[in-house]
Parts: sequence; C-alpha cells; structure tokens
Amino acid sequence: MKLVNFISNLAMPLIILIIVIYGLKEKKNVFDDFLDGAKEGLGIVINILPTLIGLFVAIGALRSSGILDLIINILNPLLSIVKFPTELMPLAMLRSISGSSSIAIATDIMRNYGTDTPLGMMASVIMGSTETTLYTIAVYTSCVKIKKTRYILLAALTADIVGIITSIIVCQFFV
Repeated sequence: MKLVNFISNLAMPLIILIIVIYGLKEKKNVFDDFLDGAKEGLGIVINILPTLIGLFVAIGALRSSGILDLIINILNPLLSIVKFPTELMPLAMLRSISGSSSIAIATDIMRNYGTDTPLGMMASVIMGSTETTLYTIAVYTSCVKIKKTRYILLAALTADIVGIITSIIVCQFFV
C-alpha cells in the first residue's frame, strides 16, 4: 500500500518533468507553449461560462423545487413493479445533469445504507456506468458552437438509461 501511495504522489511531478525534458530535447520553449495553452484554456472557459451558469441555476432550481420528490412519488408504483429501488431514483434522475449532485446523492445512499449493501453497490455501479450527459453536451457543443443537439441528446440519454437499468439488473443478479 505504501508503494501505491508513493507512486501516486510521484505521478504528477514525474509527468511534468517528462514533459519539460521532452520539450528541452526537442528544443521547444516549454514555458511559452505552457502560456499559450493557458491563454487558450482561459478563452474556452470564458466561452462556456454562460452555459455553465445556466446549468448550475437550472440544477439548483430543480433540486430546491421539490419536483424530484413529486416525480418519484408518481413513479413509485411502477418502480415497485419492476423492482427498481426508489432510493436510487434521485441518483438516476440527477446523474445525467450534475456530477456533484450525483456524487452527493451516491455518498448519502452509501452513508445511510452502507457501501456493501445492494443499494450501495447499485449506486456505485450507476456512478461508474453513466455520465453527466447534459453537462458534457452543453460544454462541448457550446465550445464548438453546435446549436442542433437533439439527436446527440437523445442518444446520450438513451445510453444513460440503459446504463442505469443494466446496473440495477446486474447488481440484483450478483448480490
């Protein structure tokens, strides 16, 4: 375990050192290249900032409005028929929207039910098999100025739904 921690602590400085040595070997001005990359990155951040602010406001409104609880209460009879744990529904609904919200929900599930319980394992597998789809689409499409995202959104959300359902089925089968 100490070896793994040592390698983990050494990884980033080693990567930086390798990049600098390679740049010097190739006779490139590493610092100027770094500054150019930082300027370009700052420009990208400025371009996507309005999209990110809009997403964060929408997520905050969704979480504080109580609509998630309403949707879960409406879907509860259907969820119990297909044996989908209602405790995982907030995670399933917010995972495609917000990474930080879904991490908070998954952590709460594991704190309340345990990490080795079926709910804890399902939450872990859902987190690993899905993506923050709306965030990713918003950032990438706004960065390259793509306006028509209908088919991207449909395909990505379908993949998230399949990932969530498959996670539940696989965990129910193995646990």
